[in-house]
Amino acid sequence: MIFEWPVMLWALAVIPIMVAAYIAVVRHRRKLALQYANWLPASAAAPTQLRKAIPPLLYLFSAIALVLALARPVAVLTLVSLRDTVILAIDVSHSMQAEDMAPSRLAAAQKAAREFIDAQPLTTQIGVVAFAGTALAIQRPTTDRVKLMKAVERLQTQPGTAIGSALLVGLKAAFPKENFEIRRTDADGKPVAEDDDSFGPPPPPPIERAPGEETSAAIVLLTDGQATDGPDPVEAAEIAANRGVRVFTVGIGTEPGEVVKVDGVSMRVKLDEATLKKIADLTLGRHFLATDTENLSDIYKGLDVHFAKEQRETEIGAFLIAAAAAATLLAAALSLLWFNRVL
Repeated sequence: MIFEWPVMLWALAVIPIMVAAYIAVVRHRRKLALQYANWLPASAAAPTQLRKAIPPLLYLFSAIALVLALARPVAVLTLVSLRDTVILAIDVSHSMQAEDMAPSRLAAAQKAAREFIDAQPLTTQIGVVAFAGTALAIQRPTTDRVKLMKAVERLQTQPGTAIGSALLVGLKAAFPKENFEIRRTDADGKPVAEDDDSFGPPPPPPIERAPGEETSAAIVLLTDGQATDGPDPVEAAEIAANRGVRVFTVGIGTEPGEVVKVDGVSMRVKLDEATLKKIADLTLGRHFLATDTENLSDIYKGLDVHFAKEQRETEIGAFLIAAAAAATLLAAALSLLWFNRVL
């Protein structure tokens, strides 16, 4: 907790003076009570020590709470909210035809995606990005579950794997009014110049936020290989991190690589798990490794992407004032009830 006006805390020094003054008054009352003890009715019962202590303690709490409120305390509160948008980025490279996950990796991914869509709140917009050598938003964020299911069913394999492009296209789908630069590269990894034939001013650059701070959107990226095309995945992850978007990565396969059959042809597919972990770490997401169809479904079922935690600085002086007022009223009521006086 921090205070906007910490100088007001010096007023706490007055509290001990008030306590000392109250003790002096109580002692004076006690002396008077002893002097006129014979005048009291025989039936008059002396209040218990607990009753005597409760109202003063409530007044003391009120005084301290009011001083703290004057100092304008600010607390960091963790708020939980629902994300508005979730982007599913699914690898459709040729290796996703491999049958080590029944009936195939792609079919297993489609099944997991359908189950994930069904499990989300109806108010959550979901978008679908398919990526191989390039990335394409085949379904922009929508709450229409029928459209989403059809988009997942339309997935077909193509050559190449552009993980970086998938992230950038996913960001663009989540924030269509912002400009996320997608750099194309040649075989040597050098940027390829593109003609800009768009009309009007370019979209504004992305809003900068701390990693993981964006509560409205998240990306779930599934792949079984390593990047062969498009921009560097780590650079794309840094763009996502600077926008505050969390990326949850799901890998299929192993890092040493597996020999899988695609259309009757054997090929070795390596999973770049180190890059996937780095993407998740940079964006404050999480990384998962799927070993079979059931495991993949469990991973998607366990994703908590629709819940977002946000830490927000909130001034709580009003709560302290309310607590002080309630304590003062309670102390006065008890004092009147037990002792026929307010103080």
